[in-house]
Amino acid sequence: MKRLSSAVAVAGISALMLAGCGNAPSEGGKEKKAASGDTTKVCMVSDSGGFDDRSFNESGKTGLDNAKKNLGVETQTAESKAESEFVPNIDNLVDSNCNLIFTVGYLLAPATGTAGKAHSDVKFAIIDSTAQDEKKQPIELDNVKPLTFDTAQASYLAGYLAAGTSKTGKVATYGGIKLPSVTVFMDGFADGVKKYNEVHGTNVQLLGWNKDAQEGSFVGSFEDQAKGKALTEGFMTQGVDVIMPVAGPVGLGTLAAAKQKDGTMVVWVDSDGVATNPTYKGIILTSVMKKIGEGVEQVSADTKDGKFTNKPYVGTLENGGVDIAPLHEFEDKVPQQLKDEVKQLREDIIAGKVKVESPSSPKA
Repeated sequence: MKRLSSAVAVAGISALMLAGCGNAPSEGGKEKKAASGDTTKVCMVSDSGGFDDRSFNESGKTGLDNAKKNLGVETQTAESKAESEFVPNIDNLVDSNCNLIFTVGYLLAPATGTAGKAHSDVKFAIIDSTAQDEKKQPIELDNVKPLTFDTAQASYLAGYLAAGTSKTGKVATYGGIKLPSVTVFMDGFADGVKKYNEVHGTNVQLLGWNKDAQEGSFVGSFEDQAKGKALTEGFMTQGVDVIMPVAGPVGLGTLAAAKQKDGTMVVWVDSDGVATNPTYKGIILTSVMKKIGEGVEQVSADTKDGKFTNKPYVGTLENGGVDIAPLHEFEDKVPQQLKDEVKQLREDIIAGKVKVESPSSPKA
């Protein structure tokens, strides 16, 4: 999701991630040694969607696997099936002598903040949130680094593309749970549709989200694919032909429903949906991507080299942390003029000529 020009986006990502994450060391307590001696041990806790969600948990796990392969660090994971497992999973990794523990997802913020305060000799990096304490108040700790992504920027491009591709003049989006890391996608998508209407004098309708009211459609989980399928079918009966689920594995229900109706397209989120869901490559228009894997690998390298800091990393179009995926099967189906407009919008956002704003956008 997370690039009409994938070659440019990929070519720049390594250097840009170094710029975003490779900062001077910050004191976070005595460096903890892994069980095998001086080897850095990097660990990860998933949220309740699990590591095979074909979305943000899987992207994080891919980054961890690459860190093991490319950096020679030891790794260990703890997969959560429910929120009640967050705390014991983190505690287990602390007891396993992990030097750095990644926690994946907004819902792990309170558990991460509490663990960070209790274990100053362990580094933590939380994806999609800032650290919070047990009262869900934001806190700053030397040993906790937030990795967040301004996906509203990339979703803006996807919304514009969806509006320009729709044949029915109706598009939709919905979320898993109403969280800032979810609604930030929906806000950008809504503004992209609005921008297309302004440029072309059209009236493409968006169902499932009202940005002004910050209200819309949510299934209430990141696991129930049946609910995602049912909600998608409801959208399709109203004439929607492009749908963006922001719901992790729940989005698989959307893919299943969309495949049953010719002409329906899906905008995937977090990872390149065609790469993670090749069976559905014929209906995935594009994806709003967060480069979580690259961030995980870079912070792992920084920790190994003694360069870990708590300075927040915010992925943007400019630093390559977010983007849209290639059009893949739709490359020859999307009009060149529309592709050119999306490319120009991308450049305008990076240059600051177009402002993409969401109350859920992360702050550096």
